[in-house]
Amino acid sequence: MSSTTAIGIDIGGTGIKGAVVDLATGALLSDRIKVPTPTGGRPGDIIDTTRRLLETVSVGTANIPVGICFPAVVKRGHTMSAANVSEEWIGLAAEDMFEASLGRSIHFVNDADAAGYAEAQYGAAQGVAGVVLLTTLGTGIGSALLNDGVLVPNTEVGHIEIDGSDYEKKAAYSAKERDDLSWTKWAGRLQKYYSALERLFSPDLFIVGGGVSKHHREFLPLLQLGTPIIPAVHRNNAGILGAAALAVKNPG
Repeated sequence: MSSTTAIGIDIGGTGIKGAVVDLATGALLSDRIKVPTPTGGRPGDIIDTTRRLLETVSVGTANIPVGICFPAVVKRGHTMSAANVSEEWIGLAAEDMFEASLGRSIHFVNDADAAGYAEAQYGAAQGVAGVVLLTTLGTGIGSALLNDGVLVPNTEVGHIEIDGSDYEKKAAYSAKERDDLSWTKWAGRLQKYYSALERLFSPDLFIVGGGVSKHHREFLPLLQLGTPIIPAVHRNNAGILGAAALAVKNPG
């Protein structure tokens, strides 16, 4: 019998957060605990911090499934890249390392993929047929591609090349801040980015996540696309929800 609850843990470059999730509704059944990511983002330090956070989150619960999402391409439990954490993660058997430290099986997944799956289960993509492409606009651009609710992992379309550049360097929210762009100027860069994605994937829906999505009225109406583009429903909790849901869908 599948579990109706799971723990989701979202590891980021600045913070690690986790909670117990009601898998039927996506509601948090515990306080969301957040702790700083250790300076340097090295594997041993992050794993130790995650273990301590899990001990706090799991108090009073049975041995329920645990999902962890991480800012890296994840292939067969290995971290094949590293975003805003130490490059020591690249090539590590990270899932095995977490399981050894935590003393339990986990499901380990890319953070943008977890956010996309959360939107499919509990948010803006729930019940949407066809191809949905979620992008998270932050320090970089994360992405999740779903077809009829089925996740295609590790798409990394933030890194598509436009005008000879890795375009997340020009279109991420960090680029808006770095170059002191107005919403209109930034939307011009986003227009080029989403138009390219539209040509490549012919999606039925774009979903925009990341912290800046709370300001979606400032920039999404400026975009002229053939595909509907809407803000994500779950911003700060998306990784937690998606990691928890995937832990049950794909048990360790």
